[in-house]
Amino acid sequence: MSTHKPGGQPGRKRVQVSFVIRDEVEKCHRSGVNSLQLDPHQQRLFSAGRDSIIRIWDTKKLQDPYVQSMEHHTDWVNDIVLCCGGKNLISASSDTTVKVWNAHKGFCMSTLRTHKDYVKALAYAKDKEQVASAGFDRAIFLWDVNTLTALTASNNTVTTSSLTGNKDSIYSLAMNSSGTVLVSGSTEKILRVWDPRSCGKLMKLKGHTDNIKALVLSRDGTQCLSGSSDGTIKLWSIGQQQCVATINCHTDGVWALQAPDSFNYVISGGRDRRVYATDLKQTERSVLVCEEELSVLKVVTTPDQQSMWVATADSTIRNWKLPVKDGKLLDEDGEEADKGSGQRRAKFSEPEHEIKGGPAIIEYHVLNDKRHVLTKDTEGCVCLYDVLRAKQVSMLGRTDFNNEVTERSKKRVYVPNWFNVDLKTGMLTIHLCQEENDCFSAWVSAREAGFSQFESPDSVDQKVNYGSLLLQALLEHWGVRTEKRTWRAPMVPPHTPLIFSEVGGRTLYRLLVKDAGGETEGLLLNETVPQWVVDKNLPKFIKIPFFLQPHPSSGIKSVKKERLIANDFIQIRKVAEHVLEKVLNAEVPASGAASAAQNGPNSSDLGAAAASHSDPSTPPEARVELLCNDQLLDPNMDLRTVKYYIWKSSSDLVLHYRPLK
Repeated sequence: MSTHKPGGQPGRKRVQVSFVIRDEVEKCHRSGVNSLQLDPHQQRLFSAGRDSIIRIWDTKKLQDPYVQSMEHHTDWVNDIVLCCGGKNLISASSDTTVKVWNAHKGFCMSTLRTHKDYVKALAYAKDKEQVASAGFDRAIFLWDVNTLTALTASNNTVTTSSLTGNKDSIYSLAMNSSGTVLVSGSTEKILRVWDPRSCGKLMKLKGHTDNIKALVLSRDGTQCLSGSSDGTIKLWSIGQQQCVATINCHTDGVWALQAPDSFNYVISGGRDRRVYATDLKQTERSVLVCEEELSVLKVVTTPDQQSMWVATADSTIRNWKLPVKDGKLLDEDGEEADKGSGQRRAKFSEPEHEIKGGPAIIEYHVLNDKRHVLTKDTEGCVCLYDVLRAKQVSMLGRTDFNNEVTERSKKRVYVPNWFNVDLKTGMLTIHLCQEENDCFSAWVSAREAGFSQFESPDSVDQKVNYGSLLLQALLEHWGVRTEKRTWRAPMVPPHTPLIFSEVGGRTLYRLLVKDAGGETEGLLLNETVPQWVVDKNLPKFIKIPFFLQPHPSSGIKSVKKERLIANDFIQIRKVAEHVLEKVLNAEVPASGAASAAQNGPNSSDLGAAAASHSDPSTPPEARVELLCNDQLLDPNMDLRTVKYYIWKSSSDLVLHYRPLK
């Protein structure tokens, strides 16, 4: 037995800040649908999305079926079960949590953080109101639903039983209605059978040659069906502890099974995109019901057994008529399937209804400015996103993605990587952390970043830090200040989901940007926001060492190499000012380069020169030009861009100057 506080946090680890760029209301699934549940009383369909969202659909109004989104998970929702006569819903997710929901009102009541890895499967004992959960941490936990739904903020301790002994990741679970038998399937290729009442192991059933992805138990717990990635469905006798039939209708992995309470036939689907109905009394006779466009992930039949809803790796959910009459299978002629032998084809070639899904982003490219991201979705549509404003800024339509990348990459500008991109949910998720791709590494010109409207006319060319500005915008309502308010933070849509999680691990807290000012949210943020965000200690500018020499064609005699150091975003124009003033002893405008401070016996710091303005009547580029590897440099180009695109070496950068007549 183990005791756990659902809202509690594990020991502090490295924490990252993430956010999702999305529409305010996401009415359509953006990626595959992993699980389905039907509420026969309210005639509502619940769907668990790979986009992290559970949606509710009204099957009585299929012209406009969307009812509500249930949002709290931060990764794929892998399985859902309806409990308490449809009043509550339990969900399992790759974010490592199990969540308890009020199904009628669509809000999350509590979060169970007992699992330590992806939670892949749930099983429900209806007569006992008991749920089992399992996943990649190899553990199975048993939950009393009535206890879970009674949890409150002041009483949130829940005790659970655990079943241990699995030696591999668990992908499937099944429990009979009375909660007397539980079966688990895993990459171990065997079925493990348990008694949930005593948490004792009953037996192991061997026969599959690959991962077991789907399980169904009969009401009395005496028979079990298993679907495997080996392409077979096996019917097991629990009492005899052996396989009594093998069904070979599929040509690839079987990932979904559904059987009625009578247990006289089974509906199956999987990787071959086909859904079959098979008579369990004569297992060699199967009827092909339909063929989907992508792999079948879940099947749920309507209470009258006349049709079924099918979820696939596509975001659209389809309803197909079932070849069933009075509990018996029919063939293509409407006759009972047991009047012939072998595989039959049903006469249904088109779905009865569809709940349309939306496109998922499947490809991206971060542009050179490290601010804009180009994406391509499953419908071939190309879009442009602004990470700093957390929004889509342009829909380019069905155009060639690679051509767009090429065209938009022609401008040579180098900015350090400061964020990571994740497409797992079919939407654009941005991760910020202080380790890999330090989010404070991107200093850019305020003018080039479009912030010049906030400058005073006589100010120097100031710099802004992308990561600091973005964090300031994301946590504006909470009141965090990641730097002195020199610049107004960009506006971020208030509906943007903000997520704090362990780097490469579990989610700690999720909320919407607009809710960060709430009293409860503020308290949780105080506990969750990582110290590196609060400390406000921006890293110092990155320095680039380089050597300055006269170009051979200039006619100037080479002098002793002088090693200079400058901030990596210093523009070539500023280096030209230094050449004019310090090397050629030419006069520069009063607002030009200040004297370079010595930084060691053979080095100079161009920081002072960087803070100057050139007289527009005598720009430095009109008096001296700079080259690298014999390429003439654009005065607006900065040192880091020169080093990355032209110098292309880890050794110290070498620049050559040449006065212009």
